Amino acid sequence: RESSVRMADDQLGAALDLMRRLPPKHLKANLSSTVALVPDLVEDLLSSVDQPLEIMKCPDTSKEFLLCDYNRDGDSYRSPWTSSYTPPLDDGVQPSPPLRQLEVAANETFDKYREQYYEGGVSSCYFWDNEGGFACCIVIKKTSPKKAHLIDEDADPRSATVSEGSWDSIHVAEVSVREAEQRAKYKLTTTVILSLDTQCELEGHSSDLSGNLTRAMERDKSFSSADATTHIANLGEMVEEMEGRMLDSIKEVYFGKTRDVISRARTGVDDNKAKQQSLMAEMAARRR
Repeated sequence: RESSVRMADDQLGAALDLMRRLPPKHLKANLSSTVALVPDLVEDLLSSVDQPLEIMKCPDTSKEFLLCDYNRDGDSYRSPWTSSYTPPLDDGVQPSPPLRQLEVAANETFDKYREQYYEGGVSSCYFWDNEGGFACCIVIKKTSPKKAHLIDEDADPRSATVSEGSWDSIHVAEVSVREAEQRAKYKLTTTVILSLDTQCELEGHSSDLSGNLTRAMERDKSFSSADATTHIANLGEMVEEMEGRMLDSIKEVYFGKTRDVISRARTGVDDNKAKQQSLMAEMAARRR
């Protein structure tokens, strides 16, 4: 019994390590292949691995919402707009009525946040009851469809650089409420999944820049029991701060390192010839 449990833990650890090392762009296919190899780990893997978000349209409101593990029950997904499941599920998990009201208000608030900061995309918020408080998941997805950048009119059309990309941010918050003190402890864990592709047919080159980043923060803040939406304001401040931090980190880690590698790459000019050219330019400048 103990050996089988240990083997399952080793398999799960190896699978999670593999998912962290493989490109996020192909995470869904890689996860499906891993689940096919070890079907007993399907629930553990689906609940532990953050996948690129998918979009579904609510059949009742025709509004789009995002699919994640936090609105999934079996093979059905709960819409944040109507709280009903697609495909229909009679005994699906539902938040309590007061928490459902908070969920509705959060979806309206973060929909405005998404429009202001992302200028497009889709956002969804899901709440569920938790011991000593509640928990929620705030997810945002923005995709840039494949498009060709402008080139000169007389240039070869194949010289155009075609790019596409996607940004997925997954914020999971645990809120421990202390009613007597009118304070709450917010623990936020955020994962950002980024994917960027560029291609140029004429030059025959392509680049695939993808990765994910996870960070966590905790805050102890006051709230008003008379107005539960103060929780949304507190969470909104933390989400805004966290996304700003992670955007700066991504710029430094991914784009900064990429620029550093490109600047250090060989240019095709012989080093001695480059030194001679530099020396000649320096001598010419001194003559002036």
